[in-house]
Amino acid sequence: MSQERSQEGIQKLSEHHPLVIEGMGGYDTRDPVMIASTIHKQLRKHWEITPPRKPLILVTQGDPLEERGISAITRIMSDRLSVPRILVYLDPSIASYHAPNADRYRVSHEISFSALKDRLHREDQHIVSPITKVVDEYLQTKTAKRLAEGKDKLPDYYRNFALLQEINKVACKKISGELTVAHTSSVLSEYSVSSFYRVGLDLGLIDSSEIVPFPIDTNISR
Repeated sequence: MSQERSQEGIQKLSEHHPLVIEGMGGYDTRDPVMIASTIHKQLRKHWEITPPRKPLILVTQGDPLEERGISAITRIMSDRLSVPRILVYLDPSIASYHAPNADRYRVSHEISFSALKDRLHREDQHIVSPITKVVDEYLQTKTAKRLAEGKDKLPDYYRNFALLQEINKVACKKISGELTVAHTSSVLSEYSVSSFYRVGLDLGLIDSSEIVPFPIDTNISR
């Protein structure tokens, strides 16, 4: 049943322009309404120059509902844009808690990570392996730096969520032919999952013109 639902979700994704919003989780202390308003303004400016050719859909990555941070912001953005959401979640074999805890507000379709990765591999057999390799290289670099700073290494789950983030975006672009990525902050911690957004850029799979940055000149940038 989950495989069938995933295929329905992938079909829906192909018919829409995917919007992916990346940023901090519940530890973000800023007002999510203010953040969403800023992102909305940035998106309007972006789409005036490069308007989507398909109806919008917001793609979320299984964040649990919290008062602040990415899950609160994506809820608000779904309402502001009056668009449904597609939920992409890690398979139970990878993280059994991920799908059950995911916020499903305005979610019309769900896609498992394995189904999305398999579809991406069918689209292009030379994408998944390089993404995985660069994510692992990023992890090694970040871990070495943390250890040199006397800190603990990054938790093991970082790899799964970094792969989810990067494969999701590239798959969205391949399947739809369009993509917009928006950031919730102008400053991303180098040890956050969001900081792995450079992977797709480094591989040339995501173009910088598809990323809508959060403005630096604002009192809510941090």
